[in-house]
Amino acid sequence: MADQELVLLDVDERGVARLRLNRPEASNGMDVPLLRALYDKIMNAYSEPNLRALVLSGEGKNFCAGGDVKTFASKGEALPDYLREATSWLQVCVQGLLNLPAPVIASVHGFAAGGGGFGLVCAADLVVAAESAKFLGGATRVGMAPDAGTTVTLPQLVGLRKALEISLTNPVLTAAEALEIGLLTKVVPDDELGKATEDLASQLADGAPRALAATKRLMWAGLGSRVEAQLPEEARTVSELSGTADAREGLDAVMGRRAPSFTGR
Repeated sequence: MADQELVLLDVDERGVARLRLNRPEASNGMDVPLLRALYDKIMNAYSEPNLRALVLSGEGKNFCAGGDVKTFASKGEALPDYLREATSWLQVCVQGLLNLPAPVIASVHGFAAGGGGFGLVCAADLVVAAESAKFLGGATRVGMAPDAGTTVTLPQLVGLRKALEISLTNPVLTAAEALEIGLLTKVVPDDELGKATEDLASQLADGAPRALAATKRLMWAGLGSRVEAQLPEEARTVSELSGTADAREGLDAVMGRRAPSFTGR
């Protein structure tokens, strides 16, 4: 698919932007072309002079299933180099959303997993989720480490103990569970997700843009610099781990729908 088709962006007359991941056949799994396209669209949002709010969502059955494990597995011994590039693009996408003056709403259905899905949820200002949505960190399940800034954002959102549990044991969280621990803003019936998201975006669009931008900046300021400082170390660690036998085993196990057998190599 051409880059411009992988991520869609439109802005209405109120200044509400809709940023949509558009790889539904791959559950919006993230590879380098998708991440590059996502960065381009985020930068396009910056050029909108009257931007009031940005809604981030995914086309198809899932918000985002994380990294594209089939693409990762196909790289073989070249995977560390590929992930070095992929995580670099993911870093600048996360930074772009965090630094965007307009509030970012993640509208989540289906699965939000890995750095691409779970990580973008953690980087959003507000999160509206359908009742049937599921959330999964998943990095250590495939012999990797968390990225997308979640080693900073997730502990801040849910607390260190819960963040460690999520990251080390990889539970699949229901929307109700994610709401209870503070990961989400609100949960709505599946058929009301679109309206609830639009209502929230409209409320933000009617607000004072400079006041909302300043509030967002101040709220993130306490950890924003730490997120940016942590991103390069996350990327280095993910790239390093992706060259291990355990990482190859983890990816193969996910594709084979079986439990992995890790050896520590």
